[in-house]
Amino acid sequence: MRTVFVYLTLAIALAVCAVSPAAAAEKILLNVDRSGLALKGYDPVAYFTDGKPVRGNASFTSVLGGARYQFASADHKTLFDANPAKYAPAFGGYCAYGASKGHAAPTSPDAWQILNDRLILNYDRDVQGLFNQDRAGNLKQADANWPGIVQSEGHN
Repeated sequence: MRTVFVYLTLAIALAVCAVSPAAAAEKILLNVDRSGLALKGYDPVAYFTDGKPVRGNASFTSVLGGARYQFASADHKTLFDANPAKYAPAFGGYCAYGASKGHAAPTSPDAWQILNDRLILNYDRDVQGLFNQDRAGNLKQADANWPGIVQSEGHN
């Protein structure tokens, strides 16, 4: 009987190891519409280069991690493609204040700022005001919460 228990325990352990922790952790959470369009079609590079939200053009498109980004120009697409981590919005394009409170919330293209060289979006300008009452603290908390939010609200 003890031998059967040992073999059964070993079989269970091997089955658990077959599902790698990396595979289990590969969830993603992106704020995209049903067609996969990110930022409601706004150009992520324009926030950095133009200092304002600018609508993208479907002629200039890149896909990153399942999100489709549109750009106002071929130059913006080239900049994004060369360094997507620089230009893609933080928190998968979800609200930074919501992330600081432990959940994913939609965003408005007009409620944005560049903090620590990152595109930070919020639900609206009122919520951005709440976020800005403690920018550093809220950003730190959002960064700390984000992996858990992805695990609980994301998908593989």
